[in-house]
Amino acid sequence: MSHLGCQNYEPLPLSRREFLARSGTGLGTLALASVLADTYGLSNSADAASAPMLPRQPHFPAKAKHVIHVFCNGGPSHVDTFDPKPALAKYAGQMLPTENLRTERKTGAALPSPYKFKKYGESGIEVSEIFDHVGQSIDDIAVVRSMYAQVPNHEPSLMLMNCGDSTLVRPCVGSWVTYGLGTDNQNLPGFISMVPGGLPITGPQNWRSAFLPGVFQGTYINTKHKEIDKLIENIRNDFVPRPEQRQQVDLLQALNRRHAEARNQDPALEARIHSFELAYRMQMEATDAFDIEQEPKHIHEMYGSGVHARQLLVARRLVERGVRYVQLWHGDGQPWDNHDDIEVNHRRLAKDIDQPLGALIKDLKQRGLLDETLILWGGEFGRTPTVELPQAGANAGKINGRDHNHWGFTVWMAGGGVKGGQVYGATDEFGFQAIENKVAVHDLHATILRLLGFDHERLTYRFAGRDFRLTDVHGNVVDALIA
Repeated sequence: MSHLGCQNYEPLPLSRREFLARSGTGLGTLALASVLADTYGLSNSADAASAPMLPRQPHFPAKAKHVIHVFCNGGPSHVDTFDPKPALAKYAGQMLPTENLRTERKTGAALPSPYKFKKYGESGIEVSEIFDHVGQSIDDIAVVRSMYAQVPNHEPSLMLMNCGDSTLVRPCVGSWVTYGLGTDNQNLPGFISMVPGGLPITGPQNWRSAFLPGVFQGTYINTKHKEIDKLIENIRNDFVPRPEQRQQVDLLQALNRRHAEARNQDPALEARIHSFELAYRMQMEATDAFDIEQEPKHIHEMYGSGVHARQLLVARRLVERGVRYVQLWHGDGQPWDNHDDIEVNHRRLAKDIDQPLGALIKDLKQRGLLDETLILWGGEFGRTPTVELPQAGANAGKINGRDHNHWGFTVWMAGGGVKGGQVYGATDEFGFQAIENKVAVHDLHATILRLLGFDHERLTYRFAGRDFRLTDVHGNVVDALIA
């Protein structure tokens, strides 16, 4: 007995025991394939049997079903957005007593925020004027003012926030979530990362699956494009009718399956097989999901104009269609990395996303989707309450910006089982470091997984002889953030 091998198709011998084992497994697989095909409309039974993105149940009842992560790349200043520090005005131009904290570079005197803060909602939480639209939904938001990271550099802090490790290559949050839950729509990727204008620092590592199977990696979309054919290349085939495409895909998948079976179902081959099937099924669904022109005029006016309004509206359309994890990057490069001209730059950057972000919260709420959709906003760290001193290559010799600060910064969450209308934790009176109810990045990740129904210590994947998890050997759920 033999079966087809690799590229040269040389016969590979099968022992009698291996033949019987494969035959027995195959009978069960055929039965399972039929059930899955009927349930999820998968037209190819072999693909249905191995569909790794089918929805799965978490450890316990989940409060959130989807995640929208708005990542402000570069490090937004917490003392200019969601963590007001009036003491900075009192000490303006003076050295602060907390200057003994190690920063990336030596900084100078206290720099008060150039923006006014005011109280919003019944909770009376103070928010900067540059986030007025977000502030109007503050009663649905939990503001975490006591975040801290490990180092004040972009690359390791990006990796820590997105992947749970600042030095080693690890699967990102979206990959862990789709690994644990699958996704509700088999015609769209379960995890999408939208980045306008190019890759951020460390590039695809921010949404990679690392040692998890490749199928759980994020699908990158360059949202600077408006046309669907540019957003998703080769989404349409103008030369071959869909029935013939289906035949082509079936033939290709049959050959790929035979190839994979000869190699113990190699994960890379499994990911390739799934990607071919998904690419075929996406032709209709993705075209519809990304076509925001279907939205009525009042929705467009609600979100406003610009690339970030467009991608936040797309995010809502994606979670409506069952996509599990959507990450949106605010610009390319380091847009919030304002070592100089912070008054002008932070105002401009906030203007890009404030209105559409506020609209997203209200839109999800009026559609009954906010309760099951967790929104996370933040960057990789914060910025110093002191001014950055002039230096070559960093701030063009200006004395009107802030350096990186990992000792204390802010993120906020809304929807998805979050207890809104509260401030959790605090930094010191100047905003230099977290001092009350400190929240590590691993704690944030543990809390996100808890909202999705997972015990972060039990969501593991065995690799290289060890059980890995998103939170490594750390992490405590912040129960106060959960409704």
